[in-house]
Amino acid sequence: MQAIHTPLIIYIPGLLPKPEAEVHKDALYRCMLEGVRRVDPDVAEKIRASEHSFDIVSWTFDFYREHRDIALDMAGIDAVIEQKKPSDKDIREAASFLRRITRWLYRLGDLLPFLIPHLATEKMELHIRDLLRYTHNKNGIADHVREMLKMALRAAWESKRPILLLAHSMGSVIAYDSLWEMTHGDKDALEIDLLLTMGSPLGQSYLQKRIMGHGDKGIQRYPNNIRKWINLAAIGDMTALDRELINDFEEMLGLGLIESIDDQALFNSFRLDGQLNVHAEYGYLVNNVTGRAIAEWWRATTRPSPVL
Repeated sequence: MQAIHTPLIIYIPGLLPKPEAEVHKDALYRCMLEGVRRVDPDVAEKIRASEHSFDIVSWTFDFYREHRDIALDMAGIDAVIEQKKPSDKDIREAASFLRRITRWLYRLGDLLPFLIPHLATEKMELHIRDLLRYTHNKNGIADHVREMLKMALRAAWESKRPILLLAHSMGSVIAYDSLWEMTHGDKDALEIDLLLTMGSPLGQSYLQKRIMGHGDKGIQRYPNNIRKWINLAAIGDMTALDRELINDFEEMLGLGLIESIDDQALFNSFRLDGQLNVHAEYGYLVNNVTGRAIAEWWRATTRPSPVL
């Protein structure tokens, strides 16, 4: 029987300032553990009892030079943990006609970028500014951010730990780019058991023209160190404009670079000051769909190998 090494979940957040690393980690861990507990209490207890089973790559302070006050989010975190499933109100708001129209306009802007100045809100303009700072690698910030993730992945791999890379929003772009570089640039012999993306913008045409390998063909275009990929997108999430990534990355399957790519939808019930935020990381993590994906991965990686 082979030795079983403790699995490791590495989380990489998206844009915008985040709370101080340990405070942020505790809040994320609390939400994730609740999501797993809802579908598999036994696995939740095993994760809780395992030392160092969850870690985060806290890159946003280096990017913004500021932290967000966790107190701003605590009421919302407590509420979404207490709420066991989306309310009828959550579902109505997430799938409202206004959100559907807005999403349609954003997708039009993604396909026809010259329309963006006419569609962009002040919040979107700030988002685009930050996105460009990453894609243009200003002052080497993108290289720095990716290296932070690579260091964590290499340490886990060298310790022979099964890895679930959990990436939210822009974190999924950083994860994808880092894995591509580790395949084609750094030549790391490393494999991620599961890439679990939440609220990912990787379906956007704008980003697909800027991610690593976009100009290459065949196996050079994609990372080859992901065993399985599950992509979660909340109904009404404007960042995950294209909720299905299989149609964008299915060539990876044909090339034998990945075993599966699975798109799943969910409802995100997180509210901040009463306003529904279907893109919030805390709402994604506490969700049953996310919890099930993590629990199934944990069980699979801790199952003893048969004795030959």
